[in-house]
Amino acid sequence: MRIKILNFLLIFIFCLLLLRIFSFQVAQSSRLRELSDQNSIRLIEQEGGRGVIYDRNSQVIAGNSLSHDLMILPQDKQQVARALPVVARVSGISLEELKSRFKKGYTASFAPVVLLKNISLKKAIAFGELKTEYSCLVIQPHPLRSYPAGKLACHVIGYLGEIDHWRLTKLKDYGYKTRDIVGFGGIEEKLDYYLRQKEGALSLEVDHKGKFIRLLGFKPPQDGKDIQLTLDIRIQKLAEEALGERKGAVVLMDPYSGEVLVMASSPGFEPEAFLGPSVKATQSFSNSALVNRAISSSYAPGSVFKLVTAAGGVETKKINLSTTYFCPGKLRVGNRDFACWDTHNQENLAAAIAHSCDVFFYKTGLLIGPQALHDYAVKFGLGKPTGIDLPYEVNGFVPDPLWKKISRLQGWYDGDTANFSIGQGDLLTTPLQISRLVAVFANQGTLVTPYLIKSVGGVNFEDPRRRQSRVPVKKEIIGYLRKDMIGTIKDPSGTANILAVLPVEIAGKTGTAQAGPNRTHGWFAGFFPYAEPRYVICVFLEGSGSGHMASILAKQIIQGMIDQKIL
Repeated sequence: MRIKILNFLLIFIFCLLLLRIFSFQVAQSSRLRELSDQNSIRLIEQEGGRGVIYDRNSQVIAGNSLSHDLMILPQDKQQVARALPVVARVSGISLEELKSRFKKGYTASFAPVVLLKNISLKKAIAFGELKTEYSCLVIQPHPLRSYPAGKLACHVIGYLGEIDHWRLTKLKDYGYKTRDIVGFGGIEEKLDYYLRQKEGALSLEVDHKGKFIRLLGFKPPQDGKDIQLTLDIRIQKLAEEALGERKGAVVLMDPYSGEVLVMASSPGFEPEAFLGPSVKATQSFSNSALVNRAISSSYAPGSVFKLVTAAGGVETKKINLSTTYFCPGKLRVGNRDFACWDTHNQENLAAAIAHSCDVFFYKTGLLIGPQALHDYAVKFGLGKPTGIDLPYEVNGFVPDPLWKKISRLQGWYDGDTANFSIGQGDLLTTPLQISRLVAVFANQGTLVTPYLIKSVGGVNFEDPRRRQSRVPVKKEIIGYLRKDMIGTIKDPSGTANILAVLPVEIAGKTGTAQAGPNRTHGWFAGFFPYAEPRYVICVFLEGSGSGHMASILAKQIIQGMIDQKIL
């Protein structure tokens, strides 16, 4: 009986095996053949070029240069073993390091392994001559980001690096994947989707051991879209040279359209330092060189804010064009003296703007009141982003009594109002916000939205929704203050009189803001030519300047524009 059961089990198992074989050979033969064919096809990615970034005059700011990688085909192991010592000798890299790279980069016998990246043309030629003896060596050309203008406009452009986890989680649904090279900061990040290339591929047939048999097809890579900016790299260079190694920023803008022609921030960084391991890239983080001071940091504006105080005072009829105050060099507010930087004696509004008299504006601010000062600051675009087409723009900050009561559990005092009226205290602005504020006086009443992107892929990128609004201040008041701003330069005692020697009529306002013990921020903001303004300029020096020093920098830049026949 047991033998019969055993025989039955053996017959049953044998039948199962026959059915399984029949299934593989007949029923599933087409599906398995398809899988086999698919497994014999391999794709090798081909890299395209990232979109080129141009200035307004079609000068390349960020382009692509031809670079070369040395790769090795791992199919013939004996030839690989003979080739590696030769590569080590030519490259100057140890044999142990090359073996390590080969081991880490190996994925399959058909797939080339990258041994050396971004080698010089001289070495590429040297390795190319070795191919007759070592056919496993392959020189692969590919585009590499290059910066013909060096670090000019580095904060506007940004830099490239390997995608991080945070960006990958946000962008993986848009085709981004691990180890992709993406933009960080500036236009490289803002328009990364347009700038990034679409990869092509070689389709290869290999045998069951992974050895190459034949080339099946080729899909060429697509370069990214080119970008044209509103920047003028000639003036950008003048601004960055004027700043030198000093911390600060310069903005030059069209007062009517909002086109930004210059956005300089110092210190800067070399974008090329991020294309590979570099000490320079690490050092850039230690001195905040990656921060775009024109939009990503906010500072007390100092006396430049007096233009807002003046507009608010006249609009609310707390003062008029004939109002005069006596300046003895200080004003008693509460139980302390608030100093003026000089003794100006009798001052009217025009003289107070030209001489930047603190006492005049202390008294004006106290008459207006803190809430009205806050409201007029907001009307001139402070306390909120300008809408510039760059990432990481900060809001700045405009204080008011309710904020202080809620956030600090403190009351608002007249001393707070006095500080507020001359652009000190808790008020914070960016250089771009100040440029926008001064543009209101240049164009006689319009608050523009600054922008940098002119076209993408040859198509005009100007946003039809770009906001331009009228500042709710009477046009004649804007006109009065506009005329008064000339005195800052033309008056022999004007705080920016150093600009009077230039052969172009300039209107403006200086500012020196206290930022701690023995530390001041220097500002100059103005527009030119006065009759038909083409440019608004804002020069800012962080922590080591004055309004006079900022005026000197503005003079250098404008003189450079005249010398180069730009102006």
